[in-house]
Amino acid sequence: MSVTLLGIESSCDDTSAAVLRNEYLLSNVISGQKVHRSYGGVVPELASRAHQQHIIPVVDQAFGQAGVTRDQIDAVAFTQGPGLLGSLMVGTSFAKAFALAQNTPLIGVNHLQAHILAHFIKDPADREHDAPEFPFLCLLVSGGHTQLTVVRNYLEMEIIGETIDDAAGEAFDKCGKIMDLPYPAGPIIDKNARLGNPHAFEFTRPQIPELHYSFSGLKTAFLYFLRDQVKADQDFIQKNFQDLCASLQHTIIDILMDKLIRASQQTGIRDIAIAGGVSANSGLKQAVRTAAQQYNWKVHIPKFTYTMDNAAMIAMAGYYKYLNGEFAGMDAVPQARFKY
Repeated sequence: MSVTLLGIESSCDDTSAAVLRNEYLLSNVISGQKVHRSYGGVVPELASRAHQQHIIPVVDQAFGQAGVTRDQIDAVAFTQGPGLLGSLMVGTSFAKAFALAQNTPLIGVNHLQAHILAHFIKDPADREHDAPEFPFLCLLVSGGHTQLTVVRNYLEMEIIGETIDDAAGEAFDKCGKIMDLPYPAGPIIDKNARLGNPHAFEFTRPQIPELHYSFSGLKTAFLYFLRDQVKADQDFIQKNFQDLCASLQHTIIDILMDKLIRASQQTGIRDIAIAGGVSANSGLKQAVRTAAQQYNWKVHIPKFTYTMDNAAMIAMAGYYKYLNGEFAGMDAVPQARFKY
């Protein structure tokens, strides 16, 4: 049975549409929003307005690149949550209108589950596809979420650890803002961390029980450390920028890896995956590969395109829900907080 899906992603500041046929990706179009850079973070009202401007052109491009028409779409999958409510409303409204006009099923998708299922997207040009085997353990790290999940099958997932406050990506961006870096700061910190000494400065590591995370304390410690150093030397950040980036990144990755290693040992699972925007971080990828050699893990790292928010992963999650007969009604509403 051939199933062709349209995926819609609008959870934050990226408008994306994708067309998927079974597990094979035909197109994946993403439109970002540069307007937020001058504000040091995403402004929800501006994000929702930009989604309204971008969504129709993005969907048209996705159809054009895929070489399909709207009449060939068997179902439309959309991000129902979690995310910014105004942004989610734009994608939800478009998906409902499309489904109603084309008389096709509607599928609501959890954005975080979709990040995990991005590992199963197949590219028609790839001869080999190394997807995780069930059960596997996934560390999902993004700007808004940090969690450890046991993935038993495509639609059965259990969160065994998560952040109790800030996410890891948020820590990168907020600490970057303290150093007067533009948003998003994570990629800039990653680039400069490669040139610095990761042991130049020591920052507090939180003592959080079980497999949960916390990054608010690190952010505060970083703020106070720089405040004191800049008092003594106004050029401290400029003189030590690469070492600061390296030390900060090293600390965040150490916190992430400590719980990931513990989770693997407690569950006995050695098929390990990472997902989310921070999974593109070079330091995290190297740390996971190093741990794989030490603990005999089989590691799965997504393609860069699938680490960011994208509709391909939404369509992928929608495909498995389609096969399972899990459809949404026209009364489906976006949810800023959406647990699975």
